[in-house]
Amino acid sequence: MLLGQDHITEEGEFVINMGPQHPATHGVLHLKIGLDGETIKKIEPHLGYIHRSIEKMCEQLSYRQFIFTTSRMDYLSAHINNQACVLAVEKALQVEATPRAKAIRVLMAELTRLASHQLWWACMGLDLGAVTPFFYAFREREAINTIIEETCGTRLTQNYMVPGGVMMDIHPNFQKRVKEVLKQIKEKAHEYDELLTGNVIFQQRLKGVGYLSKEDAVSYGCSGPTARASGVSCDVRKLFPYDGYEQLKFDEILNTEGDSWARYLVRLGEMKQSISIIEQLIDNIPEGDFQAKTKNVIKLPKGDFYQRVETARGELGVYIVSDGGATPYRCKFRSPNFSNLSAIPKMAEGAKIGDLVAIMATVDLVIPDIDR
Repeated sequence: MLLGQDHITEEGEFVINMGPQHPATHGVLHLKIGLDGETIKKIEPHLGYIHRSIEKMCEQLSYRQFIFTTSRMDYLSAHINNQACVLAVEKALQVEATPRAKAIRVLMAELTRLASHQLWWACMGLDLGAVTPFFYAFREREAINTIIEETCGTRLTQNYMVPGGVMMDIHPNFQKRVKEVLKQIKEKAHEYDELLTGNVIFQQRLKGVGYLSKEDAVSYGCSGPTARASGVSCDVRKLFPYDGYEQLKFDEILNTEGDSWARYLVRLGEMKQSISIIEQLIDNIPEGDFQAKTKNVIKLPKGDFYQRVETARGELGVYIVSDGGATPYRCKFRSPNFSNLSAIPKMAEGAKIGDLVAIMATVDLVIPDIDR
């Protein structure tokens, strides 16, 4: 742990700094922690270490270009971030993507979600001292990224979405390889339970740790698995379906315990639901064009436009103010990580300093999504 300007306050409170360069923060996040012995009394998050003015940059970019700046926010949900921007532009233009494009978008989004949750599971074990899960999870995650790379050209920040559809059609091997990787994941699922879920020490590190009530989750504006583990129904794919999610059968994974163990179980359940969604679509991709016709230079009508999607960490909202020109007058992103971070001081209050690592791992923060 990095220590800087450590001191004992007049109240007898010992203050330490975790980060901004610390492996347990998963990025350049600075937490100022007030301790009474090993017990956490308060936490003050300090942001801004990776701020890049993405929202301001969007005002200088066209409606085709600004989409891809969001790949650099929550880079583990890059495709879904782009999807939110594209849907906002399509809503303003009153243009609908082709049926084939919608199916491809959802397939890519769920593959992205699955790969993101696998990385979370890998880091979850690593943060708590288990090295082996990291290698097991990357076995499947890299197979998914290879499939995405064949079609999109990149493994992480795909830049695959365009107004009206997707940039190019899927690779001829796409369906075959997706079926193979789903079979692999299902065959290896028992290893995830044997390594972590069924581990007594791992359970004791999570159960009853980092409690967040349903009321507090709503009050802090939490979303995604963090909120659903506290019993908050907030899956945008269910409440405000987009790109054909309303035609798919899947469950919203909820848990009422509200602790770190609940957040762990919710994400494991969501991985199974992503597999189910992909299986429903993979043999039912509609024929036809992968992109609807749109103008080369897009100008949105004057007005305000908002679109929300469900990323791997919760609700991402895209708010565009248009003055009728070829660039946004104002662009605002409502990111899930910012709101979820705000609840960590509440979760950690009264916990031990060693519990903070477990709490942050189950919230699964991606820091560039906070500093926009």
